[in-house]
Amino acid sequence: MAPRWAQLRAVLFDLDGTLIDSAEDLARAANTMRAERGLALLPLAQYRPHGGSGARGMLGQAFGSAPGQAGYEELRREFLDRYEGMMYDRTRPFAGIEAELAGLAAAGLAWGIVTNKAERFALPLTAALGLAAAAVVGGDTTGHAKPHPAPLLEAARRLGVPPQACLYVGDDERDVVAGKAAGMATAVAAWGYLGAQADHGCWGADIELAAPGDLLKQLGLA
Repeated sequence: MAPRWAQLRAVLFDLDGTLIDSAEDLARAANTMRAERGLALLPLAQYRPHGGSGARGMLGQAFGSAPGQAGYEELRREFLDRYEGMMYDRTRPFAGIEAELAGLAAAGLAWGIVTNKAERFALPLTAALGLAAAAVVGGDTTGHAKPHPAPLLEAARRLGVPPQACLYVGDDERDVVAGKAAGMATAVAAWGYLGAQADHGCWGADIELAAPGDLLKQLGLA
């Protein structure tokens, strides 16, 4: 392992936009709702940058609806129910992710998942995709969601690793904020959703990863 990472014992990952490409199934759930209301379907390219924001991002694009607005909670419940029925259809790990995880395991590094996706979706989806993480912490596991550090600290606790010995990899600014607040090193997954017009170079992460295989190179494992 590269000297810079000599103390590293675990890598934690965000899920949507970092380990898995779920944007198409999220968009399909939102477009199904539009179609049933007689509205034209929106292109995947419009939804994709908002994939990391889940229901909030999809409903914002599909209906211009936001948390706190009248009718939002009803739309959110409908969206989640629809998404649950199609979340396995086209969602897959990004190319190179499975080799990356295997490389971490071969090097003796533990790895886990910390996502704002609720356990209702995160646990069965990661199992179905064969992502055998040592810990999966959802957005409702601790009572806090990122950018709060509690989910990351809970994952470190489950792995039995000090936060300072963890690297957190994500594709949203809140991932970097949460990682820093938890005392972890941070990395940006630049292949992810990132958010519309996001300038991830300004997020202050320790490293930027252009593709999944870059992590093993940065750590001196490839």
